[in-house]
Amino acid sequence: MRAIDAGLLVCHECHQLNPIEPEVEHQHCSRCGGLVHARRPNSLVRTWALLLTSALLYIPANVLPIMTINSLGKGAPATIMEGVVELLQHGMLPIAAVVFIASILVPTFKLVGIALLLYSVQRHQPMSARQRILMYRFIEWIGRWSMLDIFVIAILVALVNFGSLASIEAGAGAAAFASVVILTMLAALTFDPRLIWDNTETNHD
Repeated sequence: MRAIDAGLLVCHECHQLNPIEPEVEHQHCSRCGGLVHARRPNSLVRTWALLLTSALLYIPANVLPIMTINSLGKGAPATIMEGVVELLQHGMLPIAAVVFIASILVPTFKLVGIALLLYSVQRHQPMSARQRILMYRFIEWIGRWSMLDIFVIAILVALVNFGSLASIEAGAGAAAFASVVILTMLAALTFDPRLIWDNTETNHD
């Protein structure tokens, strides 16, 4: 049984259970005063908007150079994949694998995973609630590792600055990639996982 079926609303701020007051248009939590809803307003619309925006930015994030390494006055901008290939050519397989997973696989999985969740909930696809909630929790957990490349670039730009000898500059691709990571994290936050169980109840009717 869902909390809403028992006439209860869960506060998003303090997780207090509040009895539903039908006569109140905007109900507030009895403990912390936060606004409570049966479901997050416009959850699917907001999540789709954030997801589509991040998908559009994912193209320049992979096409534009993410950083430029200058050594002795020479250097060329490199995209994410070019950086992975360069690491492989230098025999740095573990680092190349980490960069590939954090910068290519994780963002792609998040985009596809959130899109599948939204589609399955809206279209009532035959997918168990347990599978959906496991996917949602994994997307939330893995999202924090997407910022690995951005942290590395920020540290390198700050530390490696020796004038004409050696320097590292962040490229436009880094800004696009950071935007993709932030938007997908926000998309996961705006999605209301309780819609998964609502969808399951509907499938059983």
